[in-house]
Amino acid sequence: MPDIDAANAKILSLLQEDGRMTNARLSEHLSMSETPCWRRLKRLEDSGIIEGYQANLNRRKLGLGVMAFVQLSCSEHDQEATAEFQRIVEITPNILACHNTTGADDFLLVVVARDLDDYSRFIDTTLRQLPGVTSIRSNLSLKEMKSSSKLPVDISRS
Repeated sequence: MPDIDAANAKILSLLQEDGRMTNARLSEHLSMSETPCWRRLKRLEDSGIIEGYQANLNRRKLGLGVMAFVQLSCSEHDQEATAEFQRIVEITPNILACHNTTGADDFLLVVVARDLDDYSRFIDTTLRQLPGVTSIRSNLSLKEMKSSSKLPVDISRS
């Protein structure tokens, strides 16, 4: 794994702001020539620190007006049920994130839907069909105050 020195931290920060930034522009921001900049970027990609690049979409403009945080409790925790649960979660596009959590519930999901009727159908046709689900609790987002996938890049902890 490459060291996260100041130059690598700057690359990571810049790419989190603009994933389409060219190597020429990156090297300009770093005050280094393009070849060493490209090598650093390639090492960050090859090590898995940079997992990929994507466009950030506006869910509301795509007609996804409902965002819900869903807590699920399950009665089945064997390997087969867990594998089937994970498979369904991974192929379901309305589920943006799923975390196995501590506390009263087993899983926390972030789910999007067009509207409340669509969300209700999603609960009935998808969440209630997940293996071993015994409890579904939803919290609907009334106002999104912050949404980011940008991670803090702090070289002082290295």
